[in-house]
Amino acid sequence: MKLLLSLATIALFSFVSLSPVPGGRRPSLSKKQLFGMELSRCAEAQAKGKPGKCQLYGKIKYVTSFPDVKVKVVDSFPDIKVKIVSSFPDKPGLWKIVDSFPDYKVQKVSSFPDYKIKFVSSFPGCR
Repeated sequence: MKLLLSLATIALFSFVSLSPVPGGRRPSLSKKQLFGMELSRCAEAQAKGKPGKCQLYGKIKYVTSFPDVKVKVVDSFPDIKVKIVSSFPDKPGLWKIVDSFPDYKVQKVSSFPDYKIKFVSSFPGCR
């Protein structure tokens, strides 16, 4: 009985959420709505203890376990363009690699990253 009730609830929810919008088109999101969605994602990341993609700068330590953030190095469509510097890593995209007292611990992964990064020699930052 409970299984049947659960299946009926799922079917009803699927019907309501997938039902077409009047006129046959889904409304496009405004820039304000897209900004709100991005802001909420950053707030969720911060609540989980992860910095937002534009806050990931400063002294960085590479680790293999217990990272603050997992990143994947890519060649195209990065979330963050990173420039390695030796001093003043005080803007988005500027990283100083350290062995002790890091601002953030970063793990390089090949799948399921929090952010995708690309190493650059000029114009670092986030998009």
